[in-house]
Amino acid sequence: MMAALDKIVSLSGEDTTTELQKYLSSLSNDQLLAVVTNSSLKGKKVSAVIKGIFKGSPASTSEGSKRRLMLYEHLIPLCESGDLQADVVADIIGLLMLETHTLSGPSLIQLASLFVDAIKGGKKGIGKSLELFPTVLTALTACEALSYGKGELSGEEYKKQLINTLCSSRWDPQCVIHLTTMFRDVPLSSEELQFVVEKALRMFTKLDLQEIPPLVYQLLLLSAKGCKRQVLDGIITFFKEQDVRQEEEQKHGESLDLEVQSIPQDQLRHVEGTVILHIVFAIRLNHELGREFLKSFKTSYGDLCPFSAALLLSVARIQRYEEQVFDLLKGAIIKSFKDGQLQQGSKFLQDIVPRHRSVAQMIVDAVKNSVFGWDHVTQGLVQLGFFLMDTFGPKPGPFGKATDASVTVARTPTQLACKLGGQVLLQGFKVHEPIRSEILEQVLNRLVAKSASPVNHYLELFSDIVISAPMILLESSCKLTETFDHLSYLPLSTVQGLLKAIQPLLKVSMSLKDALILVLRKAMFSSHLEGRKSAVTGFLLLLKNFKVLGSLASSQCSQAMSSSQVQVDVHSRYNSAANEAFCLEILSSLRRCLGQQADVRLMLYEGFYDVLRRNSQLASSIMQTLISQLKRYYEPEQDLLPPVKLEPCITAQGDQVFLQEPLAHLVSCTVQCLLCLQNMQKSANPDADGSDDEEEDGYQSDLHTILESMTRRMIKSELEDFELDKSAEFSLGSGVGVKNNIYAVLVMGLYEVLMEYNFNKANYSKNSFEELLQLFNCYHKLAEILKEKSGKGRAPSNKTARSLLTMGFVSTLVTALFRDDSQSREEALSVLRSSGEFQRYAVSVAVQKIQQLEESGHTDGPDGQSAEKTFRFLCDMTSVLMWRYSNSPGVVEEAAKKEKHSSMSQLCLEGLLRIFSTCQQRCPDKMTQLLSTMDIADDDNDGRQNDGSVSEMNYCYIRQFQRALFSHLTAGEDSFNSKEAQLLVNILSVLARQLNPSSQQFVQMITWTVKICKETSFDDTAFSRGQLSLLFSLHVLYKSPVSLLLELCQDIHSHLGDIDQDVEVEKQSHFAIVNMKTAATATLLVLSQADRVLDEVDWLIARQKSLAASDKSDAAEATQGAIQQDPVQKAVALQLGTLLTALNELVQTALPLGNSTITLLKVLTRTYTILTTLVKYYIQVCGSQHGALPARFEKLVKLSGSHLTPQCYAFITYAQAAEFSGGGSDDKKKKRKNEVNTVASAKLQRDTKAIPNLIFSIEQYEKFLITLSKKSKVNLMQHMKLSTSRDFRINPSTLDAALREQDDSQEPADSQDAEETQEPKRKKRKQ
Repeated sequence: MMAALDKIVSLSGEDTTTELQKYLSSLSNDQLLAVVTNSSLKGKKVSAVIKGIFKGSPASTSEGSKRRLMLYEHLIPLCESGDLQADVVADIIGLLMLETHTLSGPSLIQLASLFVDAIKGGKKGIGKSLELFPTVLTALTACEALSYGKGELSGEEYKKQLINTLCSSRWDPQCVIHLTTMFRDVPLSSEELQFVVEKALRMFTKLDLQEIPPLVYQLLLLSAKGCKRQVLDGIITFFKEQDVRQEEEQKHGESLDLEVQSIPQDQLRHVEGTVILHIVFAIRLNHELGREFLKSFKTSYGDLCPFSAALLLSVARIQRYEEQVFDLLKGAIIKSFKDGQLQQGSKFLQDIVPRHRSVAQMIVDAVKNSVFGWDHVTQGLVQLGFFLMDTFGPKPGPFGKATDASVTVARTPTQLACKLGGQVLLQGFKVHEPIRSEILEQVLNRLVAKSASPVNHYLELFSDIVISAPMILLESSCKLTETFDHLSYLPLSTVQGLLKAIQPLLKVSMSLKDALILVLRKAMFSSHLEGRKSAVTGFLLLLKNFKVLGSLASSQCSQAMSSSQVQVDVHSRYNSAANEAFCLEILSSLRRCLGQQADVRLMLYEGFYDVLRRNSQLASSIMQTLISQLKRYYEPEQDLLPPVKLEPCITAQGDQVFLQEPLAHLVSCTVQCLLCLQNMQKSANPDADGSDDEEEDGYQSDLHTILESMTRRMIKSELEDFELDKSAEFSLGSGVGVKNNIYAVLVMGLYEVLMEYNFNKANYSKNSFEELLQLFNCYHKLAEILKEKSGKGRAPSNKTARSLLTMGFVSTLVTALFRDDSQSREEALSVLRSSGEFQRYAVSVAVQKIQQLEESGHTDGPDGQSAEKTFRFLCDMTSVLMWRYSNSPGVVEEAAKKEKHSSMSQLCLEGLLRIFSTCQQRCPDKMTQLLSTMDIADDDNDGRQNDGSVSEMNYCYIRQFQRALFSHLTAGEDSFNSKEAQLLVNILSVLARQLNPSSQQFVQMITWTVKICKETSFDDTAFSRGQLSLLFSLHVLYKSPVSLLLELCQDIHSHLGDIDQDVEVEKQSHFAIVNMKTAATATLLVLSQADRVLDEVDWLIARQKSLAASDKSDAAEATQGAIQQDPVQKAVALQLGTLLTALNELVQTALPLGNSTITLLKVLTRTYTILTTLVKYYIQVCGSQHGALPARFEKLVKLSGSHLTPQCYAFITYAQAAEFSGGGSDDKKKKRKNEVNTVASAKLQRDTKAIPNLIFSIEQYEKFLITLSKKSKVNLMQHMKLSTSRDFRINPSTLDAALREQDDSQEPADSQDAEETQEPKRKKRKQ
């Protein structure tokens, strides 16, 4: 054997091959193969032997060709046997590759079949010999003709057949990666590449999860040849399915079949992270891949999933794609929110289109998943979060001023997008340590830098960060200290939010507290007023939250505090004396504010109550400060009137007069602190006789004496004592008028504060209540003068001053007036109940407080900032106002009508409406609790109802308001109170939002509303507007409103008449609420609703176009998609068909010139634009799939051409010619009407775009119809009439009248005038 080997090697070294060929021929095949095997196993002279055999086996001879093939067939299995060393195998494969091109066509076919059979049999698991296959396929491609069956094929065709066979067969999962790698070296056509990619993607599900990343890597390398979109879509789809399966398993748990092999979540996430890295790396190297990746998401955000969202955020790290990715995500997020709201507000869309999973939820899931080591995603998360908050955060108000936007539930798409940005950053902060400092730094930078814009969203985020990780923030305390340096230059609202947020940090960081105090002391002497107000805010917050040992724990201060206002017990580190000294030092700093501007003093007075309530040990210092300040303005001489000095309360600078001391607020603060202190002492020592502390008794009795004296003397004082009689000047244009206005507001505030003090002190004593009523009469007298004087000016320049009555007192007072039926109090309360004005005043102040809550989320005075107490106030008010409205005494209401005041019922309804609106906007989850207090004021029953009983309870109140409205409507037009009816309709609208649209109660609500609209006829436009708006808002949640619009349009046409006066319109009255007076209002509402229908149709068409443009689906899926699209196309045609019929009625109606005419022209323009969009969609469909047009679409085109378009041109002529339809009548009313028409016509002429835009949209529609007709081979233009030339028109009727005028010029002037305006009669419409 060794001799044969040496012989072959020696002969191969000679120049001629004759001897070598003879020797090889002399050896049998088995001998030759044995020599090759032996040398391969020993690893000696392998290359030389193989080279010798190839040299002695010329490919041109039959024997040589066979020997070569035999050698290939022997060596390939030998290399796969595993018996050879790796370097030997590499040498053998290299030699075989070099000689492959010499093989004959049949040999190559046989060799290729060998590989294909081996792959089919799964024998090439880890085969090195697979490297030879690309060379074989390349050599095959070079062959011109190969026998295949009975015929011949070119090498290229044969290669295609081989690859097709290979991709259709089953692959061993172990060899998938090797095969994919192998195909990178094979020259493939695009069709062949598609076969290979599809096969590799199908194998994903059969591979072990750990083998996915290397396969993805090979596929990405393979994508350099093409099919980039397909590769990326396949990878994303696979992980999307895995995520869905994970989610299903987590939801259903054990209910799933045990046969389904679940993948551990952490393992899946780590694999996803690796795959994302591979893809991002590939995109960095191949920008064409990046472009394809982004292009796939631009058509539809529906393909987004948590994996693809994370992938997008990773790609954003590549600078050239950063802007594109964030723009793409921004568009997808905002579109997702808008689509969600559109579907949520329309039952029609809910039935037609299934809901997409929210993009926002996918991004939140991507953040959660990134905890599994996805460090490459985190930077994108931070950028996305701030990008959303910056882009969609609240905008500055007029003139660049920051608006104090109060916190409400996020509702609009922009608000939701901003909230999502905050969620992303907060979640990222919680789970990723490396990005915490960057997030914190950027938030603080924005709080400081964006002082001209609202920063509430950043304050909320900062507060949440502090709560979630206070200890982590202390590591960045230097950044917080830097921020403190800017406090005196920041807006007050920002300072308040920032200081509230950092309160928990002061508990554990004394250095932070010391730094803050230092900054606040500097700010106290700031030259800016805002800086000094910030200092007061900060010091008051410190006093509230640094509790001194021994402070009383009263029921008032035991309320649940938010985590942003954690009480800090400094005595845990310092002794009580040091802590008390610290608080007293702050108080002494605050006393300096008592000599500053009114705004600063006001903040101090409003803050003292909360400080006292939470830190009762400071009571003595606070009370002494307040009393000494009060005595500056109090007149101690008991016989002198008035009891207060108003002169020092104002200051003058040149000609201008300013308020210096808010005296009423000072007295109010003093009274509230006194009452609070008494309540705390009673609750702490209920059996004490009150003589424990002489010092406290001293200033309390002193204060009571002052307040009682003030009460007595304020009652005795006349308005002249304050220089405020009826002859006083109150105009704000002069210094005297401003001074008198300030005096009046101060005096009215004093009356209110004293009323509250006396009510609390009276203990339901009749005499005290009589004094209280006298105080009110003085207050009312001054209020009436002020109202009368301010009404005489050009405009009521000063709004009603906010009442100084506290929220808790208003609640107690109104409840006592209307709901207190205890015998012991009846005599005293009868004094207050005897005055209708006082009752109205009490309710109006309650409504004012509710309005303040609605607008800003808090009220003035004690507890106004506490969400819990303000909600309790709303509950109490709801119960009282509901009872008062249901039990209104008719005498009081009649008296109110005579005096032209708002009736008590109206005030109650206004309060109830504001309560329901406030609750829905600010705490929608508490609506149930609110409604339950209307009957049950107990907290024990709150929240115990199930959904059914909650819905029933809500509907019970709806029925109550329905009955109230029905009684109004049936009382007759003379006693009809329009404002009350409108309030009732608005309340019903708010309460109806609480009903489930699929419930029976909702259907009953719609039925009732339709019945009212059909049977009620009042010439009250405001009421009809409200009632129709309610009808539309309910109807869209029940079904599409197009049929409703058609009936309303017929009614409007019937009442207003036709644009051709000679045509008699059939009298129809589906809805009695539409009449001559209300038709114009109804028209605007109908058109706005039509616009909404067009929005929905436009959205559906856009969705269909994006589905048609998507080329991802194969033929079967496309067929299925077409079947699924059919209901949508049918719905679009039906919606537009009914809408066209409705607009056809309106466009023939003699609408009054003005808003309704212009709005109709705009809606018609939009209708034709959307019809054009629909035509373009069918042009796109006909271009890709040659199918017949739906019959419904052809009917729609016919309807638009034969009915709507001609009437549009007639309406344009009517609108343009209306200004000449004056006439020569002498009747004054007609003359006035003609003047109104002339003004409206002039407005129409000014709005010149409406008519040309309509004409252009009609012509565009017809233009694209012609294109569609050519593509579809259907004549869609047969129902279209040629458009009228509008540049030069001859009006036959006008010409005829002019000719007759010339012929009859001899007739009397009056008959001539009559004929000039007469137009020839047209044919009457068939009845």
